[in-house]
Amino acid sequence: MSKFIDPNILGKLGTLGQADADSYPFGIVKVDESGKILLYNKYESELANVPIQTAVGKNFFTEVAICTNNRIFYGRFKEGMISGDLDIAFNYVFTYKMKPTNVVIHLYHDKGTNTNWIFVKLR
Repeated sequence: MSKFIDPNILGKLGTLGQADADSYPFGIVKVDESGKILLYNKYESELANVPIQTAVGKNFFTEVAICTNNRIFYGRFKEGMISGDLDIAFNYVFTYKMKPTNVVIHLYHDKGTNTNWIFVKLR
């Protein structure tokens, strides 16, 4: 599984704000270690049909993208939080409140800024 995130973007995560995140052609979700959404970009908002202001502050896995609250998705995120090493890409199908949508997911922990990211791209 190829990771689709450009290394240049990974180097900018510490300073990535809403406007920059909104300019990318894939979903960007910044979450804390429990999954609470800190940043939710325009692409992800439109893909999931969830307004940005509705998503921010809620738990990604249990309140916004409920179809990810399983071993395949949330389990990998939790394992990465425990091990301190989260950098994995995998194919997934979103099914919550939408027709089945094939995506590539890249879960990433930026050690330099101690931030956690969920990147989503249609496939």
